Amino acid sequence: MTQERCIPSHVAIIMDGNGRWAKKQNQLRAFGHRAGLKAVRKIVSYAATIGIKVLTLYAFSSENWKRSSNEVSSLLSLFIYALNRETKSLHKNNIRLNIIGDISRFNEQLQTMIVNAEALTKNNSGLVLNIAANYGGRWDILQSARNIAIQVKHGELMIDDITEERLGLEMSMGDFPDVDLVIRTGGEYRISNFLLWQIAYAELYFTDTLWPDFDQVLFDQAISDFNTRDRRFGGILVEEQSC
Repeated sequence: MTQERCIPSHVAIIMDGNGRWAKKQNQLRAFGHRAGLKAVRKIVSYAATIGIKVLTLYAFSSENWKRSSNEVSSLLSLFIYALNRETKSLHKNNIRLNIIGDISRFNEQLQTMIVNAEALTKNNSGLVLNIAANYGGRWDILQSARNIAIQVKHGELMIDDITEERLGLEMSMGDFPDVDLVIRTGGEYRISNFLLWQIAYAELYFTDTLWPDFDQVLFDQAISDFNTRDRRFGGILVEEQSC
């Protein structure tokens, strides 16, 4: 009997390679980012179809501000375009949009659009789509520690109440399950300050495919590879495992 395939509950993707993809086409990097958005649409739709509960995409890291002003401007303009164009479609398809990261650095227009998009989709019960924008894993841990410190200072929390679980609840996505599978496209083999807390026991999958070329077939390959892994979570492998 063929064993039923296990679909990871929470998948996170580092979408790398837009710039190199554009270079291969003799185009500017902005062209690659626009092509990357098309790949996002396909992968989000497919994730919802196959039953993934949470999909987290690394769209703009806190380190991306170091890129040229033209590229940063292009990325932010594309973000605004995507929110304008995609939010109603996400809502129609029962997908909940959640932006994680420090949005205070964005202009007022973009901040307002983020708040409105989240509000429109907040009651949707299908796939949760987290977009990491101006996000860094170290920033996330720091914010959690600061929130805990404020609660202790105000007498709302005792020192002995600080546990891994309590600290985790203060993180971005604290009310979501930890990541099961991390996929990085583009041929690099590093995490790049992405979800450092939430991927503690995630399976890692790297592919040389540049993000604009990543499709449903390659996504399936990553999930098939995930199904070959023995997930011990720091313990001893048992005969029966769940996702």
